[in-house]
Amino acid sequence: MITHPQQETAKHRLCDTTPAPLQSALSRGHRWLWILETGEAGSLREITEKEGVDTSYVSRMVNLTTLVPDIVAAILDERVPARLTLVELAVDPPWNWGEQRDKYEL
Repeated sequence: MITHPQQETAKHRLCDTTPAPLQSALSRGHRWLWILETGEAGSLREITEKEGVDTSYVSRMVNLTTLVPDIVAAILDERVPARLTLVELAVDPPWNWGEQRDKYEL
């Protein structure tokens, strides 16, 4: 049990360890960017061949690595509004973080 400052108690919640789809996509993007940065793969095409996925998919997931930290936090905390889809976040996100915040309205 958890005791709040007002002496109210709350039942312990079990954590769900299954990542949400946006969380998995963000993780893939960072992993694939790391593979590129370390030279493990020399191009997106090499990653697609190793992973058996489409080049445009890899590119979109890598785009997620450019998201502003508060949007990344919202993804990790599962606070992204349902109106924001993976495609909307991953296809050509603005490079400017202020523009991202305006576009995605989080």
